[in-house]
Amino acid sequence: MSIRTILFDLDGTLIDTNELITASFNHTFEQHNLTFTPEEVIEFNGPPLVDTFRKIDPERAEIMVETYRKHNLAVHDSYVTAFPHVVETIEKLKQNGIQMGIVTTKMTKAVTMGLSLTGLNSYFDTVITLDDVKHPKPHPEPVIKAMEELKANAASTLMVGDNYHDIESGKNAGVKTAGVAWAFKGKERLLQYNPTYMLEEITDLLEIVGV
Repeated sequence: MSIRTILFDLDGTLIDTNELITASFNHTFEQHNLTFTPEEVIEFNGPPLVDTFRKIDPERAEIMVETYRKHNLAVHDSYVTAFPHVVETIEKLKQNGIQMGIVTTKMTKAVTMGLSLTGLNSYFDTVITLDDVKHPKPHPEPVIKAMEELKANAASTLMVGDNYHDIESGKNAGVKTAGVAWAFKGKERLLQYNPTYMLEEITDLLEIVGV
């Protein structure tokens, strides 16, 4: 069945927030007297913040999340841009009747900021954030919720992301999946999770959906 619905992760997939995320983690660790190598910080990028900080220090997880979010929102607009060709590709998909949604582990406020700043806010028919679900990715709930809102069929839906939990969430929800070669942690890491497709460029989606 051809693809009629595409669900996208946001950070690291459509918008480049890698440096913002790294800066926010480094600021948080500085404030709380913790030290991690740049390699370790890269690994923290992806899962819900509270999970990451709970693994580091359960006692201080909540306060660290607060420090991180405050800094992240304050410096957000100095860092964030859309990846190359994202805006025109999304526009072309929209013009060709592909319905699209965002499925992210970020909270609504930061998602709205990122979409507005990059001019992507008018293209998506649904946006599922951390605030909308009980179980974030890799659980299937966010993908299923997006499909329900779009009245989409799993067989004609594709989940696109830059992290293993995007691929796992899509698989768990029974949809096709696509990894992105520009993933911060590298294409090879994503290939281990066997996505249906690997996008070298975002424009590869046009060929996949037959536009």
